[in-house]
Amino acid sequence: MSARAGHRKLAGGCQCGAVRYEIAGAPLELYACHCRECRKQSASAFGISVIVRSADVQLIRGKLQHWSRFADSGRTVDCFFCPQCGTRVWHGDKEREDTVSIKGGSLDEAIDLADAIHIWTSRKLPGVIIPEHARQYMAEPD
Repeated sequence: MSARAGHRKLAGGCQCGAVRYEIAGAPLELYACHCRECRKQSASAFGISVIVRSADVQLIRGKLQHWSRFADSGRTVDCFFCPQCGTRVWHGDKEREDTVSIKGGSLDEAIDLADAIHIWTSRKLPGVIIPEHARQYMAEPD
């Protein structure tokens, strides 16, 4: 599917520059995840997941390696990263799944979190303030 009218192509990559990707279509969902694994993966207060169609993601430079882990929800997560610097680029196998979760910090331009859906809020760090209007889930949404 092509990008929506007015949508600019998103691009990103790893810290060392060995891996680059482009996303042709508009994001489907945007999550701020407060689970322990996303906090560890991002080395921050929460992880940012930009859900896009797998078919819209094109790896334009480099190769990715992956490893799998169990999520708090009980499902298996395939994690793709740069083998040179270790930057996590996306979750989900784009060859087998309809969507992947681009790691927000790997995008070249900051993404607006104003409409992000906050998940695993039962595990958010003290002091993290979630906007009143934001959709929130104590755990993984159905």
